[in-house]
Formats: sequence, C-alpha cells, structure tokens
Amino acid sequence: MDTLQMVLGLIIWFIGELYVLAILLRFILQLIKADFYNPISQAVVKVTNPPLVPLRRFIPSMGGADTASLVLALLVQIVLVYLISLIGGISPVSLNVGMVIVAAIAGLFSILLNFYVFAGIIIVIASFIAPGSYSPALMMLNQLFEPMCRRIRQVIPPLGGLDFSIMVVFLGIYILKLITVGTLRNIAMADYGLRFFLGYV
Repeated sequence: MDTLQMVLGLIIWFIGELYVLAILLRFILQLIKADFYNPISQAVVKVTNPPLVPLRRFIPSMGGADTASLVLALLVQIVLVYLISLIGGISPVSLNVGMVIVAAIAGLFSILLNFYVFAGIIIVIASFIAPGSYSPALMMLNQLFEPMCRRIRQVIPPLGGLDFSIMVVFLGIYILKLITVGTLRNIAMADYGLRFFLGYV
C-alpha cells in the first residue's frame, strides 16, 4: 500500500462521509421536527435534495420517518465502500455483497455517533466560553442533543446546578459505538478485501 493510495482513499472517504453525514442529519432533523429555517438546516436540505427528491417517488415515508434518506445514506455508503476498496487494490467483484452491506452499516453508525460526540463537545465548550450566545450551528446542535438530554433529566435531574445529562449521553454513545460499530466491523473483517475500507471506520 503506497502513500498515494492512502491519501486518495482518505480524500474520497472524507468527502463521502461528509455527504453521508448531511443525509443522516436531514433524516434526524426531520424526525425531531427541528427548525428548517435555520441556515444550516437549509444548507443540508439544499445539498441532499438532488438525489433525495426523485428517490422519494419510490420510497415513501414510514411512521413520519424519512425512509428515503436512510436508504440514500446506505446506498452512498455502499458506493463509498466499493470506491475505497478499489483504491486499495481490491477488485469490487471479489467482495462479498453481504459483507459490503455490513461494512456500510458500520460506517453509518460510526459517522453518526462520531458526529454526536463532536457536537456534544462543541456544546459543552460553548456553554463555558459563551453561555447564552446564539449561532445557527449551535442552535442546530442543541436541537439534536436536547431530546436525549431531556429524557435523561427526567431520571437524573440537575444536582447543585450541574447538568449531568450530556455526560450520560457521552457514555451511552461510547457504549453504543462499542456494541454496534465494533461488532459490525468484526463481522465485515471476515472479508479480507474490506480491510482497507474498515481502516477508516
């Protein structure tokens, strides 16, 4: 494996993961009924609309959830698995399709959970540095985090003015990542050709 392959794989992985994240955010923002007038939300809608609008003609929403967004995220992630594996010198036809899907799902969980970790860190830092400040990005992050924190506060209320809910969320994310990404990654590792892609997960 030469340096050029690794750099090219990293570039494609980075661009692909950003787009998959935008699709997943589109799904979550709609699920939690977030403010779609937020400039960040509008940007997410704009970049995901081109493939998503035609896909919705074939995949309707289910139970208020934008199923088409999940399907699109998985399809893009599968394409990403094949592209990165190809860069790693692995022929796409040699890959087990079932293992490719498993690797793609592991990638989706990894993207989403890593995003929530970074989002939580930004929220915590902002609460210390600039409490009460407003920015579209921070508002969106709070909308994404608040549903989970609110449920935790019902069980563990703030003590002495300290809110431990976000710490519990961090712990839950870490455990969930071990269970989901770790397990799926180990399953997909059975296909040797996927190991180059899994190195990025």
